[in-house]
Amino acid sequence: MKKIALGLTTVALSLSAAISHAGDVEVLHYWTSGGEAASVEVLKQEMVSAGHNWRDFAVAGGGGESAMTVLKSRAIAGNPPTAAQIKGPTIQEWGDLGFLSNLDSVAKAGNWDSLLPDVVSNAMKYEGHYVAAPVNVHRVNWMWANPEVFKKAGASIPTTWEQFIVEAKKIKAAGFTPLAHGGQAWQDATLFESIAMAQGSKFYNDAFVELSEQTLRSDEMISVFDTFKQLRDLVDPGFSGRDWNIATSMVINGDAAIQIMGDWAKGEFTAAGKQPGIDYVCYPAPGTSGSFSFNIDFLAMFNVKEAGQQAAQQDLARLILEPKFQETFNLNKGSIPARLNMPRDQFDSCAHSSMDAFLASSSTGDLVPSMAHGMAANSMVQGAIYDVVTNFFNSPSMTSQEAVDKLARAIKASM
Repeated sequence: MKKIALGLTTVALSLSAAISHAGDVEVLHYWTSGGEAASVEVLKQEMVSAGHNWRDFAVAGGGGESAMTVLKSRAIAGNPPTAAQIKGPTIQEWGDLGFLSNLDSVAKAGNWDSLLPDVVSNAMKYEGHYVAAPVNVHRVNWMWANPEVFKKAGASIPTTWEQFIVEAKKIKAAGFTPLAHGGQAWQDATLFESIAMAQGSKFYNDAFVELSEQTLRSDEMISVFDTFKQLRDLVDPGFSGRDWNIATSMVINGDAAIQIMGDWAKGEFTAAGKQPGIDYVCYPAPGTSGSFSFNIDFLAMFNVKEAGQQAAQQDLARLILEPKFQETFNLNKGSIPARLNMPRDQFDSCAHSSMDAFLASSSTGDLVPSMAHGMAANSMVQGAIYDVVTNFFNSPSMTSQEAVDKLARAIKASM
């Protein structure tokens, strides 16, 4: 009886310890499309299995603007979530305000310094300390195409923007929408970014990372706007306000030929049961085959007071870098793991191409941070670029020279 009592006491103590360390995690994110929702569900289940309670705070809007508005209001009210999907320079902004929690102990235990490329680990630190965990690496400069539409139109997959416009006219004449696009500022900027990348990585970095006024006012930038304006005639009349995943469905369903979008689009093809190389093909955006525009999704950890919440937060950060989650999440999402040396056998040809390009571009200087997705500049500069780019795309009368002048002035005013 004493042995039984002792055993029961031990179990009770173990359960008590487990319960005391369990906690709630409220995660603010904008993974709301089909493929994205399936991806975040993986993390939710991992946390539940670890004994924690997951409170999902999903805010729709592919570019994250709505989610950031909600996050700011919550933080100002003194009630931030446990974790939030933020990235790039925005992490530094929240760090400056003193909102972020130190994850160095988790990082040390998990050997993050060795598991992560420098470009990833540097972006998730504030003043040398880990404050966020990376769930993936996205390549933004992708072109997704429906080969059947090209076949019906007698068109070829373009490798330059000049060829893109020629082939798109054939597709339009055949009764299809050449370019599936959503008229939202971040989508306009994504398209614009891929055109700018075709001018070379030095041009891109000088313009959107260094914010060189000389580059912003250059003939090359005028050429970028010229090409961008030509694409306005290649979208359908109903593009205004369309969400990105609805544009992806146009390619999936054979209504449109091409979408220029990051590799999260692949998650929609996967969710629809489509196979790469058969139902769709993936290529770098025209003129950008040697470059990689990266967008990394992080969950930044915000300061929480309760011990249970802190324990849950540490578990959340730890689980994000575990091989199981990195593989399952990225297979659903369409991205590639942030963690190095992951097995590739479960990933498809598009992911293999992305992994190869990521490693190659990191050694050639062609790995560049996405301006459109908050990796290159702070939110003020990004917003200034958004305004000029989207206004130009929707203004029949604005010239490229005028747009270049507005861009340079807007960026200078926001610095």
